[in-house]
Amino acid sequence: MSHESLAYEKTFDCVQCGYCLPACPTYLTMGKETHSPRGRIHLVKLAAEGKIPLSDLEEPIELCLGCRACERVCPTNVQYGEILDSAKNVLQQEKKKTMPNRVKMLQNFMYQKAMPKERVLNSMGTGLAVYQKSGLQKIVQKSGLINVFPEHLTAFENLLPAFEGPMKKRKRQKHYPSANKPVYKVGFFKGCMMDTMFSSINTLSMKLLQAAGCEVTIMDEQTCCGAIQHHSGETETTKDLARRNIEAFEQYDFDYIVNSIGGCGAMLIEYDRLLAGDPDWEDRARAFAEKNVDISVLLNELELPLQKEISKTVTYQPSCHMTNVQKRVDEPLQLLNQIPGIHYVEMPEKDLCCGSAGIYNLVHYDESMDILDEKMKHATVVKPEVIVTTNPGCHLQMKLGAEREKAGNQMEVVHIVELVAEACNITDK
Repeated sequence: MSHESLAYEKTFDCVQCGYCLPACPTYLTMGKETHSPRGRIHLVKLAAEGKIPLSDLEEPIELCLGCRACERVCPTNVQYGEILDSAKNVLQQEKKKTMPNRVKMLQNFMYQKAMPKERVLNSMGTGLAVYQKSGLQKIVQKSGLINVFPEHLTAFENLLPAFEGPMKKRKRQKHYPSANKPVYKVGFFKGCMMDTMFSSINTLSMKLLQAAGCEVTIMDEQTCCGAIQHHSGETETTKDLARRNIEAFEQYDFDYIVNSIGGCGAMLIEYDRLLAGDPDWEDRARAFAEKNVDISVLLNELELPLQKEISKTVTYQPSCHMTNVQKRVDEPLQLLNQIPGIHYVEMPEKDLCCGSAGIYNLVHYDESMDILDEKMKHATVVKPEVIVTTNPGCHLQMKLGAEREKAGNQMEVVHIVELVAEACNITDK
């Protein structure tokens, strides 16, 4: 193992003080040093020095959510994310050496063919829309057939949002002009899974930006942000997707590139870090990253046509990637508090990860549920009627949390865009 493969030099920034421990959700629920940031950094260092085999890294690294809450509390500014990414990449390359061909082919299909291809995702969305609207979903649920699937799939099947049929999505505008001279020209980043599962939120997002005076364009040339590939150690695939997105958006003269997905937004603003050292792409990546912003940040800056009171008790579940990577803490709250009638109550320990973390809740279901249960102890104490999120993964996870607390009927979970749109009398029709 060479030092170049792992972020060895960065491990020396950690002074092993342990300030990160209370912020780490896996240390909180598992109680093991090896499942804390401090422990993982030490293991990476030992592996890079050849003192332990790579196999000793596997479980601690795989069970890390990548929430990066440790970076926010670290007194010596350790770049844990870079250390984690290097370890994931090395482990994935090692796995591939012994991985059966069928697994390798399936992974390649998912990461390189399915997620970046709108046609494939549209087909999946159409199939799920038919499943829901034909009544087949109710039959499967009532008959108990759903229980033949693993628990983690069954849990989320019950919470799937209503998929839009193919016709509705096809009719969506590609361009939302402003009534007057635009305040900003905006390129909208739609995301792959977001635009498959929550496409109505994307539609509402663009309508809100338009109503606030922006000219909004959604371009076909964009592709998946690469976040899930990056978290799985597929660094070269991620770089390829990043280059394709940069090239696509460079063709337009946008003031901002806006998204409504905390996790994707975190990936997009770190394209410069991803492509650092690449002489052809580093500067282009930095220019692209600087234009990217979460929709809550831009909406908070603009003048919104708020028309309706929403007299509900609301709390906010910030996504880790909004708080710890994008470092957008105040803007979503300020936007929320602009809504007339809102009674905002802060959730204790609101910065604790909910356990979603991309596909972590699917591949590490039990560990994810332990973290979610911790989160729900804090969420339920403030008795909210609405939990607001800024990320689709957190959105589904918190819905599952409400169901596990048997509070699904009293505790609604929405994306911040949905609440603002309701206050502005804007619909996705």
